[in-house]
Parts: sequence; structure tokens; C-alpha cells
Amino acid sequence: MRHLQLIAGDGGAVAAAGGANRPDDVELLDAYSRAVVAAVERVGPAVVRVDVEAAAPGPGRRPGRRDRAVQSHGSGFIFTPDGLVLTNSHVVRHARRVSVELEGGRQSVASVIGDDPATDLAVLRIDGSRLPYVEFGNSRNLRVGQLVIAIGNPLGFQSTVTAGVVSAVGRSFRTEIGRLLDDIIQTDAALNPGNSGGPLVDSGGRVVGVNTAVIARAQGICLAVGINTAEWVASRLIQNGRIRRASIGVAGQNVALESAAARALGMPGGGGVLVLTVETGSPAAQAGLAEGDVVIALDGEPVGGIDGLHRLLDEERIGVPVVLGVLRGGSRIDVVVVPREA
Repeated sequence: MRHLQLIAGDGGAVAAAGGANRPDDVELLDAYSRAVVAAVERVGPAVVRVDVEAAAPGPGRRPGRRDRAVQSHGSGFIFTPDGLVLTNSHVVRHARRVSVELEGGRQSVASVIGDDPATDLAVLRIDGSRLPYVEFGNSRNLRVGQLVIAIGNPLGFQSTVTAGVVSAVGRSFRTEIGRLLDDIIQTDAALNPGNSGGPLVDSGGRVVGVNTAVIARAQGICLAVGINTAEWVASRLIQNGRIRRASIGVAGQNVALESAAARALGMPGGGGVLVLTVETGSPAAQAGLAEGDVVIALDGEPVGGIDGLHRLLDEERIGVPVVLGVLRGGSRIDVVVVPREA
């Protein structure tokens, strides 16, 4: 607690609190407030509440009995004037009905254009024209310590605003389906259930991320998908309704290589993917990949582990022959595989 000091002088006492309310402090606080207010006024009208009705999980459905409905909600934001909305995949997954509430209380039924659990992103469409919409920023330009603002509907409290700073950039986060997602922004802007899918905004009112998760049992550790990733995913979802990824048809686990062996093989990562099963008729089976093989490279790029293999098997690899570096019986061999769409 700061102590109040009374300074005696001619004509009475002057109150001071360690320099509190100095003009430069007031000016600084006013600048901070102006930045937050301006960003919220710019983005707020495009932020929506996403209401979802889904069937309750449980045992198999009995004849003649209707499934019990479960209600949930999240956040989202309009990014085109004709009603495209970006939100989290986990907000709308398994939904049988989705509706959106805009600023001012207007309700609109929404359709799911595309959903990608691997990046926890989804695109919705609502009816309308000349709707308020956000401007995308560039998440690669973010700097640690930069001011960011989160807008959403936590715990049902609509149009809630929190502010904080970028705590870290370039984090990795494992989504609900187990896939590792890069380009994650860590912030201390407070998020709560219902914030999912809402925008993370910079001081200029540009969206730099999609709020997606908080770390359980932690305070001030909140995560957002970078808007550069979200923009790429959204464009693919609009075109195809899904994200196309390559697959070779194996299940495996991470395995470490002894440091001497890794150096001898020119593999600085020192790891690979031990093949546990090969799917019948898969590209891997057709190429002769077998259980017990260790995949250590793809087209000369070190794999390192399962996440690295997933990262390299992108859309551009579908139908294109790739060379897998494989350890088999203590020797390295090359195996040519033609990945298919997952």
C-alpha cells in the first residue's frame, strides 16, 4: 500500500502519493485507454455470439426416443461484408443447429461452411449484406510485450473486453484431435469459456489471432491461433469445405536415435518415426514400407518425429512421389511413396 505523505509548507499541506497522478502518468494512461477504446469500437460491431445446439453424448439411441439437446456457446467474428464468420472448430463441432447473435441482438441462423479440427478453426455463413467486418493484421509482425485486446462472450457475458500483452509468439499447441499446431500466440489477456473463437486484436484494431484456449490450473496463460494461419485455413475451407492433407497410411511412434548414429546419418534432430502398423492397400504398403522401419526423412528434410512427418505431409504432397529416408536393419534405404489425400 502506498502511504499518503503530508508535506507542510506556507499556506497549508500538500498531499502526495509517491508521485501519483503526475501529468505524464495521466497522459500515458489516457493513451492506453484511447488505444483500447478505438480498437474495440472498430472491431466490436463485427464480433458475434455463436449459439450451438448439439445432441447429448451417451449410449446408443433407443427407438422412438429423441436425443436430448445440449446448448453451448462461443464467440466469432465477421470477416466479409456478406456474412462469413470465423470461429473455433470445437465451438461448432457435432452441432445440429448453429445460430449467431450480432451486436444489437439481431439473430441469424448460421450454416457451417467448413470445419478443421486439426487447426481448431471453422467458417460459418450468415445471411446479410454490408455487414460490419474486421480487418486482418499480420501475426508474424507481433512482438513480445505488444498490447493486444480480446473481445468475446465469456460465460454468456456478451461483448466482454479484456486487454493484455503478447507473452510469447511461435508457441506450439496440441489440438483436441492430437495434432500439433504451430504459430500460436500466448497472451495474458484474460479468457474464459465462451471466449473461444473471438478475435485477438492489436492496438490498431486489426485482428491478429483467434482466441482458442486457456491453460488449465494456470493464470494469465491464454492461447490464440495466429491470423496468418487462420486466413490460410479459412480460404481453403471456403473453397473445399475441408483442409486437404497428405497421408501415407502408417501408424507410428516417436523414437530417439543414438547421438552417434544420428550424426553418422546426418540427422541433427536425432529422432524418427517407428512404424507400428501399415494400412493395407495404403501408399506405404504399396511402396514396401514395413513394421519396424524407422522413417527419418522426407525428401531430404529431417522428420524428427510424428509431428514433423505431419507437418511435411501437406496438401502439395498429395499424388506427388516423395522419397522417405528409412532405417531398416541398421542400414539407411530410400523408399519412394506417393501420398494420398487423408
